Amino acid sequence: MASTHVGFGPVSLREVLPAAKFTRGRDLQVAKHTADWRDCAPGDLYVALTTADGDGHEHARKAIARGAVAVLAERLVPVDAPVVLVKDTRTALGRLTQALAGYPCSRLRTIGVTGTAGKTVTAMLLASIFEKAGEAVGVLSSVGYSDSLTQVAAKEATPSTAQFGDWLGRMVAAGCDSAVLELSSRALAERRAAGIELDAAVLTNIRRDHLDLHNTPQAYRRAKRRVFSLLKCGGLAVINADDHRSRSLLPLLDGPCLTYGLHAEADISAQVTERHRSEQTFLLQAGNDTIPVHTRMIGDHHVSNCLAAAAVGLASGIDLTTVVQGLEAIDRVPGRLERLECGQSFGVFVDSAAAPETLALSIRAVRRITSGRVIVVAGCPGSGDKAVRPLVGRVLEKCASLPILTTNDPRHEEPLRIVHDMLDGFERPHKAHVLPDRAEAIRFALAQAREGDSVIITGKGDRLGQVVGRKRLPHDDREIACRWLYERGAEDLGRPWLRIVG
Repeated sequence: MASTHVGFGPVSLREVLPAAKFTRGRDLQVAKHTADWRDCAPGDLYVALTTADGDGHEHARKAIARGAVAVLAERLVPVDAPVVLVKDTRTALGRLTQALAGYPCSRLRTIGVTGTAGKTVTAMLLASIFEKAGEAVGVLSSVGYSDSLTQVAAKEATPSTAQFGDWLGRMVAAGCDSAVLELSSRALAERRAAGIELDAAVLTNIRRDHLDLHNTPQAYRRAKRRVFSLLKCGGLAVINADDHRSRSLLPLLDGPCLTYGLHAEADISAQVTERHRSEQTFLLQAGNDTIPVHTRMIGDHHVSNCLAAAAVGLASGIDLTTVVQGLEAIDRVPGRLERLECGQSFGVFVDSAAAPETLALSIRAVRRITSGRVIVVAGCPGSGDKAVRPLVGRVLEKCASLPILTTNDPRHEEPLRIVHDMLDGFERPHKAHVLPDRAEAIRFALAQAREGDSVIITGKGDRLGQVVGRKRLPHDDREIACRWLYERGAEDLGRPWLRIVG
């Protein structure tokens, strides 16, 4: 987790880290820092981190030899330079990064969004609400980073500590009023968001996921709960009342809280009135006010995300009409049950759902607006939680009319071994079609679809590339599907047809 950050000027380590112990002197002024000894330059503070790849304390001497003036560490290291001792260097790194960025959260309305599913869409909805209210808003999400003036695609799903500091500082410089941050379990577990202070924290849900990173469900839940420790004094917690794991945290919160839900009793609620393949309408209820919302994105889980965003918008003083305008302005989010319209007579959706629960939600959402079959292309990634694979298989057998099993970043695993693990969840494995080539599987699924059917291509969403071994091969689910649909449409237009009269 290397990071190099150049701030706006030197800061006092004593002020930023008051509990730190100094081996030499009483304080140290720092203007730059890095967690990678190879990037050390004269004048830097070297931050020793312990990661899965190694222990940064072992490289302290190399960092000093390259010009570092001191070491921030969790234990004493044998160097001829000041050592600043802290309990957790990850947390200290985050706080120092925010200090060097000029404490941007003190000048921004900062919203954090976490949860197993719905983070990205909720963040986009929130940004849209603030924009409709006439505010400049910055966003850090798995789709991309924006300071309201400049936008770049996200190369990784989780920003580094330095990226959080840099982009929040850029948002202030760009004149942003608000910042919306998607906070993954990795960002919270690795303390990458340490030092960030939130005006509101949204928890969309807590489900079984990312056990390859967190090892146990309990550790995963602890990481998600950490978002509330980032709240400013008086900061608002927003909880999904429909999700029992999220709801169980309510007694542990001692600050302001709003709940939202479609099924459980909540402060912000909704009732779906119409569902179609390309749109849905629901009634949003907040207190004594009820207002219709018409959105081009479908599914109860999207309504839930809308409610989460509406709760924050209303708590921020934005009127209900403007909140609805913001919700309705988002008609698609890349790879989140994204509808592909290429003139075909059946529905095609590309979705990032990979975990059993989120996959089931996506399939059910599409089934509700599908008169025919629901055809699903799915695969489990290599080097992931193998216990999930048969659970994914079980969902596919129960929810899909035609399950098509394929690859999804197999990495160093044998693709057919992964598929075999998925088939272990089937009671009738012969129902599944196995096509290891993902592009071929997509084309096969589309070729099977007829008018009234729907095809869901799941697992990747907007993520590009297919990781096989150490190579990342070119791949885009949306591009492959659209190319096939347009080619088939051109073939149909070119076919001679006979009209019989009389």
